[in-house]
Formats: sequence, structure tokens, C-alpha cells
Amino acid sequence: MDRIQKILANSGFASRRKIESLISDRRVKVNGVIAVLGMKISGNERISIDDDVLILDKGNAPNEHVIYYKPAGEVCTRKDPEGRKTIFHSIPAPRNGRWISVGRLDISTSGLLILTTDGVLANYLMHPRYQVIREYAVRVIGELSNDHLMLLKNGVELADGLAKFDYILKDGKSGINTWYKVALKEGRNREVKRMFEAINYTVSRLIRIRFGPIKLGNLKRGEVRKLLPNEVDELHKASKH
Repeated sequence: MDRIQKILANSGFASRRKIESLISDRRVKVNGVIAVLGMKISGNERISIDDDVLILDKGNAPNEHVIYYKPAGEVCTRKDPEGRKTIFHSIPAPRNGRWISVGRLDISTSGLLILTTDGVLANYLMHPRYQVIREYAVRVIGELSNDHLMLLKNGVELADGLAKFDYILKDGKSGINTWYKVALKEGRNREVKRMFEAINYTVSRLIRIRFGPIKLGNLKRGEVRKLLPNEVDELHKASKH
């Protein structure tokens, strides 16, 4: 028996914080009864979110791990109310369990996504405590001044708090656009774009090229590949568990 939010998070249905929010909003039921925070379950109960019955990962099958080059135009949710294509239409289903996307990319952002059936690993990789680095290639209209470069490294104030890059490096020009490589250790919603918007620059293209030790490499848009055993080991080391 364990707490419901832990079991559901480890099975990959959402982060623990999101599960706790769903429970608080009375959207989770156990055997037809509205769940409460801290409720202990075995995992054999009939559990539903918004009346959709969940199939829990029993943890008996070996975990699977892939990377995917998400194209712009796809969303990272399982179901989209607007009928847009989701990443789960493009990625073959795992043999057992269900894919958990390690972080999300908004619809206009492309690049590296890690997907795993290991809910514990996914939660560690996404948890702010472990500060797993994310690296992006960013194309902006114009070119940043030295003052703006320093501001992005020292921190800009966003609606949800101070945000700064671990590093920002100029990476070439393309007409009126300039490319930069940037890195940060958190995954707030649209954080990279909002940081540039805060200093009045428009991001015209954004590609995630690295998550922790895993790089996009020469993967092509829309392609999927399995992670090698040593790459999975590196992810566990990066998540410090």
C-alpha cells in the first residue's frame, strides 16, 4: 500500500504535483469514491481521472526508453481538444505500460523529447531539485547587445519569478536573425521564449538539442530511436537516484 499520488505519478499519468492538484479538484476516484490526498492504495483498485479508467503499470516488465525529434506543429498531450496532432500519434507504443514524456515542448518548439515507461526516472528528471540541464538552439530577430547578454545570464524577472541562463553563446547569423545556444536547469512553461520577450526580442525558432546527458545528435525530424543501455545509465546518474 502506498499514497495514491505516488503510485499514479510513478505510473506516469502526471507529475506528483499535478496528481495532487487533480485530487484536490475532486477529479480522481477510487472504486467510484472521490479520492483524497494521502489515501493509500494497492494499485489493484479501479482508479479513474475524469471518469477515464486508468491502467496502472504493475512494474513487472522491463522499462523502455526512446528519444524523439518533435517537429513544430505537434502537441505533447495525449488528447488535444482542438484535434491537433500529438506526439503520441508519431511514436510507436511501448510493449508494456505507457510512454511518459520527460518535460514538454510547446506546439511551435521542436527538438529532443525523452520518453520512458519508467515513471520514477521521469519524475526525477523533471524535478527542479535535481537541476538537469536543458540546452536549446535559439534563433532571434536581430542581435543581442552585450548588456542584454549579461541580463539573460544574471536573470530577468518573469511573472513566475527570476529566470536566467546557465550560459548563452552566439552561434552564427542568418540574414537578420542570430542563432544562440542557451542552457538552463528548469522547465517552466515557455521559459526560454518568455526570457527573450522580457528584453523585447522575438524568438523565430527554438529547438531543444540536449536534455541532461542525451543529445539530439543527427536524429531527423519525426524520427524515434531507442536509448542505449549506457545512455539510460547516464540518465539515472543525471537524476541522482
